[in-house]
Amino acid sequence: MADRVHPRDSPPVSAESQQASPQDSSVVPQPLRPPPSEKPVPSPGTYVIKIPKDQVYRVPPAENARRYDQYTRRKHSRSRFCCCCCWLLGLLFIFVVLLGIAAGIFYLVFRPEAPKYSIENIAVRGINVTSPSFDAAISPEFNVTVKADNPNDKIGIYYLKDSSAEVFYNDARLCNGALPAFHQPSNNVTVFGMVLKGNGIELSSEDQRSLVGSQTKRKVPLTVSIRAPVRIKVGSVKTWKITVKVDCDVTVNELTAQAKIVSKRCDYKVDLW
Repeated sequence: MADRVHPRDSPPVSAESQQASPQDSSVVPQPLRPPPSEKPVPSPGTYVIKIPKDQVYRVPPAENARRYDQYTRRKHSRSRFCCCCCWLLGLLFIFVVLLGIAAGIFYLVFRPEAPKYSIENIAVRGINVTSPSFDAAISPEFNVTVKADNPNDKIGIYYLKDSSAEVFYNDARLCNGALPAFHQPSNNVTVFGMVLKGNGIELSSEDQRSLVGSQTKRKVPLTVSIRAPVRIKVGSVKTWKITVKVDCDVTVNELTAQAKIVSKRCDYKVDLW
């Protein structure tokens, strides 16, 4: 006996679909919307607690907390260092400004001028370039007269001990000595003498020939070098010890006691410390 086949029930047709015929091209089939997703249902034995977002606090892991702490410390230390540098630069700027103001006031009140130095006379003994024994060691003696001019109205100069004076021919030192210690008041010109001596000075053969040629031309170039520690007195205040450096290029006509200066030029420097 053959089995009977029952047709499957067709889905119900809506009124809109019945009205729209397949021949009607103006009707656009609507896509099917997926059913709304359902929220996950917690498993039995669990609880869901709802907290407002403004009350949620995140706690970082321990290693991140340490890194954050190190970063903030480094940042604070760097900011403190920058603040200290700014303070120091500001104080240094203020100090420089005040120092400039003080220097300007000092200049306007005292009108300081540099002292002037010159070589007035040189008398030479113990050098005879025409002597047969000139090739041996010589012991010259120089009597040097120096003029110091202090043109300042309110500034005095104290010349202290431990000074030095030397006479050179080229690079060979012929003699040495010291300046006398004295006080030079303001608006004063002081002329003082120095006795400079050398003992057993040996000149090279080149310097000997050059010295003989200069004596023949009656133009012997010499260099007088003076180093003197001084204290400057401004009003009733004395400064610290300052070193005065004077280098004079002097040309004489002969190396005798009757030597005359042909030309001279002096340079003046000061070491404040």
